[in-house]
Amino acid sequence: MALITLNNRSINRSDTASANQVWTATSATASDFQAVSGGKVLQVVEGTHATGVSTTSTSYVTTGLDVAITPSATSSKVFIICTFQGQQSGSDSPARWTIYKASADLDSTGNGFAITRGNVANLFTSVAMSLVDSPSSTSELTYTAYMKVGSGTATSNTNNAPGRIIAMEIGA
Repeated sequence: MALITLNNRSINRSDTASANQVWTATSATASDFQAVSGGKVLQVVEGTHATGVSTTSTSYVTTGLDVAITPSATSSKVFIICTFQGQQSGSDSPARWTIYKASADLDSTGNGFAITRGNVANLFTSVAMSLVDSPSSTSELTYTAYMKVGSGTATSNTNNAPGRIIAMEIGA
C-alpha cells in the first residue's frame, strides 16, 4: 500500500480559515483555505423507538418513530432514512409504511413501502425507507414514520425491535 504525504508547507501560522472554509489542496504541491461548496452534511439528528406498535387501521397511524431537525438555511435539503422491523399478518392486504412531515405524507406516489403476506402466516421483514425533502424553512421540522393496512384483519408493527429514523441537513 502506498503512503500519501500531505504537503502543507504553503500554509503558515498566520493563515486562518474564515467561517464556511475548509483546507483544500489547490495543486499537487500547494494548499489553501477554500469556500465550502454545496452538498455537505451540516447536521445529523437521530430518533429511536423500541416499543412495538400495531394497527388494523386503513388510515395511517404513527409508529412512534420520529425525529426533529432545524435547518440552518432555507436552501438546505433534509435527507431522511428510516429503518425498523415490520410484520404483516391476517389478510393478504398489504401493510404500508410512509414518512410524514408534520401532517403531510411525503410519499409522492401515495403507496409508501408495502409488504404482502401471501401464503405465509406472519411475514416479518426489515423495512428501510429514505427520501429527500426540500423544506425551504429554518423552523424546526418533525419527520415521523407512519403505517397502515389495506383492509381486513392485517396488522403491521415495529415488532418490538429498535427502530431508527435519521435526519441529515444537506447544504445547498
